[in-house]
Amino acid sequence: MKASCHCGAVVLEVTLTDGLSTAGRCDCSFCARRAAPAVTAPKDGVQVIQGADALTTYTWGTKTAKHHFCKICGIYMYHNRRSDPDEIGVNMGTLEGVNPARHEPIPWTDGINHPSDRDN
Repeated sequence: MKASCHCGAVVLEVTLTDGLSTAGRCDCSFCARRAAPAVTAPKDGVQVIQGADALTTYTWGTKTAKHHFCKICGIYMYHNRRSDPDEIGVNMGTLEGVNPARHEPIPWTDGINHPSDRDN
């Protein structure tokens, strides 16, 4: 599938693990503010085909999750997951021809109580 940001500077080629059936949202302190549903791609399932220089990355806490945004229009494109480093979450709203509202209800994941945040 093709994915793009709002201004068109960043374009991705995305191979999803199981289509749109993996759509979900997270309620961690960051994702809850963003509220964008993500679908799952394997680690090698996202290729930046245009605009790599227009991407910027945000990370915090454990620094495992890396959230990639278009630095021109600010759209969240994808993130490397901390729950499974072999997976990438892709902003469902960036996928060509996909309207997330047509797939509601989209489930929420408990990111507030993520196992990586607990003391061992």
